[in-house]
Amino acid sequence: MSTRNIWSISEATRYIKSLLEEDSILHNVWLRGELSNVKLHSRGHLYFTIKDDQSRMQAVMFAGHNRYLAFKPENGMKVIIRGEVNVYEPYGQYQFYAKEMQPDGIGSLYLAYEKLKAQLEREGLFDAERKKTIPTFPTRIAVITSPTGAAIRDIVTTIKRRYPIAQITLLPVLVQGEQAPESIIHAIKQADLAKCFDCLIVGRGGGSIEELWAFNDEGVVRAIAATEVPVISAVGHETDFTISDFVADLRAPTPTGAAELAVPDIREVQRSLQLMQKRLKKLMNDRLVTENNKLERLKRSYAFRYPEQLIRQKEQQLDGYIDRLKRSIVATVTEPANRLGYLDKALNRLHPHVRVGQARDRKQQVQDALIKAMKQHLKEKRQPFEKAIGDLNLLSPLRMMDRGYSLAYNKENHTLVKSVEQVNSGAKLDIRVKDGTIHCLVEETEIAE
Repeated sequence: MSTRNIWSISEATRYIKSLLEEDSILHNVWLRGELSNVKLHSRGHLYFTIKDDQSRMQAVMFAGHNRYLAFKPENGMKVIIRGEVNVYEPYGQYQFYAKEMQPDGIGSLYLAYEKLKAQLEREGLFDAERKKTIPTFPTRIAVITSPTGAAIRDIVTTIKRRYPIAQITLLPVLVQGEQAPESIIHAIKQADLAKCFDCLIVGRGGGSIEELWAFNDEGVVRAIAATEVPVISAVGHETDFTISDFVADLRAPTPTGAAELAVPDIREVQRSLQLMQKRLKKLMNDRLVTENNKLERLKRSYAFRYPEQLIRQKEQQLDGYIDRLKRSIVATVTEPANRLGYLDKALNRLHPHVRVGQARDRKQQVQDALIKAMKQHLKEKRQPFEKAIGDLNLLSPLRMMDRGYSLAYNKENHTLVKSVEQVNSGAKLDIRVKDGTIHCLVEETEIAE
């Protein structure tokens, strides 16, 4: 048995964990089941078991996620939870890591809510770039809500108190039930077609997710997105969120908050106007004082006190300007002419014919100097050369031949014969004399004593 195939418990558990983590489906799973063994740890983590008729699974929901729960999980409660299936390595068991939890009674609605929200977000209907600005001082406001609910009373009361000059138009609609979406869509389109409203307030009071569901309807959401009039969404309480809130140009936490966002407080506006009036009066008074001082300085100025003398001074200045202009004109004409003459002379000096002549003269000068230098150099070298020739002639064997001497060469190897020992009887010699060569045959040799 090879030890390479034996794993430790940790290695096997880690391998199983890696297999689960590579499965993308297990990263985001919705489960429906019943809670049991619910325990809230002192650190805020929620431990429980999720089960059905045939199976059960250990689960944990960390404090960072369960703090947003809108209900208290209890044993026996039917829920829908979203999370990730993974392995708890210390015990080597898989468990569910929950991130969201809803009571099963509204689970299907919540799933539909999340699906539509994700789809519209991908389409860009929630992007901040497409949201319109709510007018600062609206004159006509359309309110789309139930005519009998508390929302319309809160909105009207708040607007009348804060900005009574605004005109409020109620477009009554159904805010819950099967007919509610169609009613809301129709009212939004009518308000948009009227082209007379500065903004729309669309909403209702608080309620359960079923009661608020009309404002999660895709048709209602797309109608809000398509309208050209800025829309303020005011659905439910501060903790209630509908898809209409995300697509509207501005989301208000409550209907009263929508009214406060739609109009300014007229008392604040009046205070601002009063402050601006005071600042404007001060600026006007300061400007009047400044201009009066300027006028007084002008009245006391030399021009107003002695206008005739000022005119004479200006005439003298005008004469001076005319003289300067004439000098400037003369200079303007003369200087270019002088400049042109100078350039013409310079151009003539640089003319190719002139340059060629100058180059030819320089060439002749250089050539003459070179010939002179060569003659001088030859003269200097000839004297030692002739002396060396004379010395060579004195030492030359050929000059000795003039006095009767000769040179003998072995004909076979062309070597100079300097001794009788180099020659045998019968050898052929070439005797070099002054005026030629004598071919000889040796008959006998004799060594001198």
